[in-house]
Amino acid sequence: MQQQGKSSLTGLPQTKRNNKGKIKERIISLGLLKKNLIVTGLPGVGKTTLIKKLSEALKSFHPVGFYTEEIRERNERKGFELISLEGKKSLLSHKNVKSPYQVGQYKVDIKGFEEFLDSVSFFNPLIHLIIIDEIGKMECLSDQFKRLLKEILDSGKWVIATLALKGSGLIAEVKRRKDIKLFEITKKNRDSLLKEISDFVNQTHQPDGGAQSTLVKWE
Repeated sequence: MQQQGKSSLTGLPQTKRNNKGKIKERIISLGLLKKNLIVTGLPGVGKTTLIKKLSEALKSFHPVGFYTEEIRERNERKGFELISLEGKKSLLSHKNVKSPYQVGQYKVDIKGFEEFLDSVSFFNPLIHLIIIDEIGKMECLSDQFKRLLKEILDSGKWVIATLALKGSGLIAEVKRRKDIKLFEITKKNRDSLLKEISDFVNQTHQPDGGAQSTLVKWE
């Protein structure tokens, strides 16, 4: 008699895992569970640091995505670099690059950004958590990013993303979505927010047979 196939991630029979996934997708589609967790806040308050801590706290989910880091030269901010959770790097913006796209003092490398997006395995069927830092004015200059983001938010995958506090267009559109849970980070709540978000994800979705969160203290 042929045995049921088992998932390499959970060890559960494949049919049971598929049924569980369908139930979860149904719950999400009915709006009973908000799986898009969006963090907003003032520039410099610690959104990227929170994203990096959450990536570590939720590493049992095998997240994919990216975060941004400042490029500094002699203590002066020159631009921003993209870093994927798989370790790939690419330029997002810089004061000294040539580009028709600009936000403030920074020229935005849209072509490089879109090539970077193509290298991230957002829709790998084994991936359950996507992390994006950030949905901001620079990123929203890319039509490819805007299409990709809508597809990700509409998918059955969990999403943790940072969002500019102010902005129109896609930024405002994301805030109006009924399937998001919006958090505003401040210096006073960032420690508790790290625990709140990681606990929420662990309690509502456990891909590795009930993995518990590994909380990381704020440095």
